[in-house]
Amino acid sequence: MPLRFKGIDPSTGGGGSPTVWVDEQSREIVIQGWDVEGERLSEIRDTEWVPGHSVGIPAGESVVRLPARMAAILREACDDAERAGS
Repeated sequence: MPLRFKGIDPSTGGGGSPTVWVDEQSREIVIQGWDVEGERLSEIRDTEWVPGHSVGIPAGESVVRLPARMAAILREACDDAERAGS
C-alpha cells in the first residue's frame, strides 16, 4: 500500500522540508526531517537514556528534527497509524 501524505512544514520555502506520511499497512509513521548534528547528536549518541539499554544510534536508525509547528500533523499521523488495520 502506498504512503499517505499527511503534511509538510507549513513554513516551507518550496525546497526540501520536513514531511510526514503514514504507511497504513505497516501502521508506521514515516518522517523526513532535518539532520541532527554537532553537540546535540553527540548528546543523543552518548547518553544512556534508559538504564541498561544500549547507548548509541544503531545501524539502520536515524535521528531527525521537526519544528514544533508540525505538532498537529504528527498528532493526526499518530491517530491515523493507530486506526489503520483496525
